[in-house]
Amino acid sequence: MKLEFSTQVRVRYVDCDQSGFVYNGNYATFYEVGRAESFRQLGHTYKQMEDDGIVMPLINQYSRFYKPAFYDNVLTIITRIPKIPKARIRFEYSIYNEESELINEGYNELIFLSKEKGRPMRAPEWFIALLTNSLSS
Repeated sequence: MKLEFSTQVRVRYVDCDQSGFVYNGNYATFYEVGRAESFRQLGHTYKQMEDDGIVMPLINQYSRFYKPAFYDNVLTIITRIPKIPKARIRFEYSIYNEESELINEGYNELIFLSKEKGRPMRAPEWFIALLTNSLSS
């Protein structure tokens, strides 16, 4: 299975720490951008999912740093969904600088949670269908 999405972000001044590097905590935000844009590219936004009564809290995250990013760099975030989810979903990320050098990679895992009941649930059928249809395109 290979579901892969690409989006870009420009590093803002506020993203950098005193050393001039992008602050390490901001990579979680870049992951979120990649994740939200992957939903959009699938044809259903995260906002629509929340409106449907489903939230997706983060339960695990890992990040590995190879090179720094700097103010005004344009970063390319590649987001992958390695397998069709059941009750949790894993997103994998690779972030590249303008020279196409890998600067960071990581992953996070989220669960599907019923907003109404506050309990974990299986991935909704319509979401599975979106992923499956994307695979066959």
